[in-house]
Amino acid sequence: MTQTEPQMIDAGDAPEDGYELSRRLVAAILYAVDVSDREKLVDLMEPLHAADIADLLEQINAYDRMRLIRLYDKEFDGEILSELDESIREDVIGILKPEVLADAVRELDSDDVVDLLEDLDDSQHEAILDALEDSDRVAVEQSLNFPEYSAGRLMQREVVMAPDHWNVGEAIDHLRSSEDLPEHFYHVVLVDPRLRPVGNVTLGKLMRSRRDVALKSITEEMFHIIPATRDEGDVAYAFNQYHLISAPVVDENDRLVGVITIDDAMAVLDEEHEEDIMRLAGVGEGSLSDRVIETTRQRFPWLAVNLVTAVLASLVIAQFEAAITQVVALAVLMPIVASMGGNAGTQSLTVAVRSLATKDLTGSNVWRVIRREVLVGLVNGLAFAVVMSIIGVLWFGSMQLGYVIGAAMVINLVVAGLAGTAIPVLLEKVGVDPALASGAFVTTVTDVVGFFAFLGLAVVVLL
Repeated sequence: MTQTEPQMIDAGDAPEDGYELSRRLVAAILYAVDVSDREKLVDLMEPLHAADIADLLEQINAYDRMRLIRLYDKEFDGEILSELDESIREDVIGILKPEVLADAVRELDSDDVVDLLEDLDDSQHEAILDALEDSDRVAVEQSLNFPEYSAGRLMQREVVMAPDHWNVGEAIDHLRSSEDLPEHFYHVVLVDPRLRPVGNVTLGKLMRSRRDVALKSITEEMFHIIPATRDEGDVAYAFNQYHLISAPVVDENDRLVGVITIDDAMAVLDEEHEEDIMRLAGVGEGSLSDRVIETTRQRFPWLAVNLVTAVLASLVIAQFEAAITQVVALAVLMPIVASMGGNAGTQSLTVAVRSLATKDLTGSNVWRVIRREVLVGLVNGLAFAVVMSIIGVLWFGSMQLGYVIGAAMVINLVVAGLAGTAIPVLLEKVGVDPALASGAFVTTVTDVVGFFAFLGLAVVVLL
């Protein structure tokens, strides 16, 4: 899809809610597909950004998606492939004609091609690699040799570099005469004779400096070099922490092999945050496009873990069966204690996991954070203890029952604050992803402690 001049979207097709595709536009596109009106389809799709087209393909069903792609045919843009959710990307590639796929892939930077290949089977690997020119294929294959989720996989091989002894004029003349510059770049990387990066020059400084100014004299003060084997999560953290726009990537000999730009780093950061949220909820890495069996397989293990925790909590309740039989109010009130503890634990857990992911929660401040969460649990526990004590008295006419549920509320909320912070920290220390396993442990602790505290106190005070 090539745009030769800016195009405006008609007001009637403008997004109805922020930047979402309007229902009217989606309906018009699907109607064009239904009547096989390719010219109308192209007219409707032409003004859309690649990300919007990817959203459209993700939202419609598989049958409509297949018909739309086949009708759109050679207008299919490589950028659409890079914007597609991984869950349907393989299906879309399988629908595209070989020549359309080849043209689409040739438009992409090497890092986007590597990203495509990571999620495809061997046959589709070869189809995409065969579509590339020899030099591009070699660059992509070299990137694939780096470990998965490393900077080497994330980087693009197209780098704008200049010898460190050049001046501004020489650099500008080189850029103007070069025919294979990347479509987007932010820095000129200065390299020494051994091809080791020694500094970055922003395009802004380059363009506003005199031709005789040495490039070395206008390099950025903040200059980070990233080893190709560095984990992509650490790369994303560095970009966010130090406000980087781009950074050179080096091999084991410190030679320049590529560059990572902010859009790729922020995509990793977004993926990691999304992954943490999904894991905290126990739904894995699913998407709206997954089939029923895939979604079931992803969620079943975590439901099974929750079943185990529920059984443990039930075993605690079973120890107080006689007390519950004698005081029926206990059966009515005990879910409140467990629920409040679970919610408080989830609050502390979310804060802790997020802080660990952003490296804000460290060994130097972990005890202060734990103490804060425990004190927050204590204050909230006391406040709700008063509320529940009053409810217990008014509802069941028992002052002692009010004391029991109030005390249990304080105990469970304090334990929830402690568990919600300490458990993810301990899991990270032993090498387990805290976002993946913390929820089950925290739920178990708050349920068991909540039921034991409430029922245990009830036996002591009421019976």
